[in-house]
Amino acid sequence: MNEVGADYSSEPGRATDARVADLTVLGLETSCDETAASVVRLSPDGEATVLSSVVHSQIDDHAAFGGVVPEIAARSHVEMIDGVARRAMAEAGLDYAALDGVAATAGPGLVGGVMVGLSYGKAVALARDLPLVAVNHLEGHAVSARLGRPVDYPFLLLLVSGGHCQLLEVRGVGDMTRLGTTIDDAAGEAFDKIAKALGLGYPGGPALEKLAATGNGARFDLPRALLGRKDCDFSFSGLKTAASRLAATCETDQDRADLADAVQTAIARQLGERSDRALKDYAAALDGAARQPSP
Repeated sequence: MNEVGADYSSEPGRATDARVADLTVLGLETSCDETAASVVRLSPDGEATVLSSVVHSQIDDHAAFGGVVPEIAARSHVEMIDGVARRAMAEAGLDYAALDGVAATAGPGLVGGVMVGLSYGKAVALARDLPLVAVNHLEGHAVSARLGRPVDYPFLLLLVSGGHCQLLEVRGVGDMTRLGTTIDDAAGEAFDKIAKALGLGYPGGPALEKLAATGNGARFDLPRALLGRKDCDFSFSGLKTAASRLAATCETDQDRADLADAVQTAIARQLGERSDRALKDYAAALDGAARQPSP
């Protein structure tokens, strides 16, 4: 593995020069079980172009454990980050001298992985005298809806990932209001734990979805959370516990397929119901807000 920061200091970074027409940024993401790097160019009129995107998945590293092992994840990031970043630059057809800045995930996420990506980003930025932008990766999820699409602020966002489940009113970068969040487990956590209880592989979500395609979930009556509440929060802990107990009683492949379908339907229903509530409760405010064209 190449030493972090090696070979990056042959020329000064462009960020110290006069303002250039385009901004070119190397982005790094290491918050969980993927080592990723991307080169993005922003034009003066605000149009972003992804010049390259390289992702190394750790699925094979964690499959035997049925979930992400933080120490294994961090070690893999250490091994892969330099090669992934260099490949992203090569696929973009650029030298490091073409960069105007570096962005790296600073959280939330697994601490070890976040430290690897952030430290690598600091090394590149320091070696080339470039600005470093520390990014909240959930905010990255939120504003990525505008990447390559004419989506104007403000907008309502349902953010569902392995460890998070939120409804957000997004008014701009760094300007968001959380309307709802999970009060216990995230949807992704429920998918993975129930899939494990059903004896499925990792990652559990895709495996459960594939199994559910042949199932009839109507035969299982799973609990529905937060009925009657007027807010936009989520809860998947009760569903996870109930489904995991039912998984232990499944005797046939069809039983497991039926339960998988019931679980998938229950999770999707709750996501839909809470999103509908957010739309009804906040649509008037969103529609009444002064909509500015995308910068």
